[in-house]
Amino acid sequence: MLTLAILIPMLGALALIILPSLSQSNARILAIGASTLSFLMLLIVWARFDTSVDAPAFQAFAEAAWIPSLGVAWRVGVDGMSLALSLMSGVLFIACISWPMENPERPRAYYAWFLFLESVSLGLFLVLDLLIFYVFFDLSLVGMFFLIGRWGHGDAERAALKFFIYTLAGSLAILLAIIGLVLSVDPITFDMRALIAAQPLAGMDLRGGLILLGFLVGFAVKAPLFPVHTWLPPAHVMAPGPVSAILAGVLLKMGTYGIVRIPFQMMRETFADYALPLAIVALASILWGAIVALGQTNLKRRIAYTSVNHMGYTVMGIAAAGALLTGAEGAREMALTGAVVEMVAHGLITGALFLIAGGFWARSETYDLNAFGGLANVAPRLTMAAVIAAFASLGLPGLAGFVAEVQIFVGTFAVFPWIAAIGLLGILITAALFLRLLQQLFFGDLPKDHEGFPDVSLREGTVLAALLALVVLIGIYPRWLLDLIGSATSAIIGG
Repeated sequence: MLTLAILIPMLGALALIILPSLSQSNARILAIGASTLSFLMLLIVWARFDTSVDAPAFQAFAEAAWIPSLGVAWRVGVDGMSLALSLMSGVLFIACISWPMENPERPRAYYAWFLFLESVSLGLFLVLDLLIFYVFFDLSLVGMFFLIGRWGHGDAERAALKFFIYTLAGSLAILLAIIGLVLSVDPITFDMRALIAAQPLAGMDLRGGLILLGFLVGFAVKAPLFPVHTWLPPAHVMAPGPVSAILAGVLLKMGTYGIVRIPFQMMRETFADYALPLAIVALASILWGAIVALGQTNLKRRIAYTSVNHMGYTVMGIAAAGALLTGAEGAREMALTGAVVEMVAHGLITGALFLIAGGFWARSETYDLNAFGGLANVAPRLTMAAVIAAFASLGLPGLAGFVAEVQIFVGTFAVFPWIAAIGLLGILITAALFLRLLQQLFFGDLPKDHEGFPDVSLREGTVLAALLALVVLIGIYPRWLLDLIGSATSAIIGG
């Protein structure tokens, strides 16, 4: 099932390439069908997934030999963390493919690149071979590069190139770290399960520290964290709304997921030694992202900087969870669970926010917050969607963001109380910046040139309603998600 979930979008992309007579509408229908079928495969795996304490760490496992001499094989399997992220990614890809194109040129290629990117994104979350993980990590750069560069606006090609160079540099650091890690195992293997069990760098202080640095730098660029985040705002501003939604909702999670899956799980002793510096970097990301976002007058740049802020929360929880080898298990598990819930919640919430931002561009060709005002009078459905998404992002109780952040902060207080206390300032600033955003867009006087501003269409409204319904469901009844994620985080913390 997992292999099919990865393969189906890729086959859909190939079909779009070899069927030259497809209209934009038919190309979109084919892409939605392929993405939905892939998602159904994931739902079947979820239905069969065992969250009990004595269940295997990785389920739905399948393996096929590829390069036996290096211990490389096609290995797929899921735990609660990777399954939750895969399901979120599947939902977001269906939503973004369904959203109207901002630039209607070359629709077959547009939807083909979306399906290609979905295939490699799911592959990264579902594979259990370190080399194939790296292959998918690199291929994600290619798909996003073309989606930004070919269908973006403004200086899109430059933004795409900056994104590609930054993230490629980060991936090279990861490659060096992977080589150092697998060479520490005898016999050499890229099997993630074997590397987690072996803990090959335990007791190797200098070597372990250098390899950990390679992983953390590479994944920090992808997340992104301060100060290696500067590629993110231009990429978002120039990208179409649906592409921004995937960039923020799915690709950024590759960085935070990678931190947990590789250095956290495979280098527990070394990770614990450097957890405090990582938590400080996360704190800097929380505060910097929020403060800089508050000063932005460009809608997309403001949302982009909040992603730096929210990924800071995620990494703070990860650092707190990995700071100790023994002790405070309950608090550390709570911090890690909160971090993974934050990955899922941020994907849905920020995905919705970027789709809304794309709607503003499609209607006005500007992201200037000062150009708007009073839109609640003419676009009530758009206003409602934006209010729910903004309140969820600032962590309002009853919405998904709160479920994540309360666990992160409670868990972190038990390990790094001063970092958690300072980090709370980020929530206050985030609340201020989103309330200010809503005021600028929807309240006050309506400019004359926006008196005919269209409300969301039926298709746009359906997509936003689906995403925000999940945000509300997680906020009101999170147990179904917490049980799934908790089955993984309890096993990870327990070693």
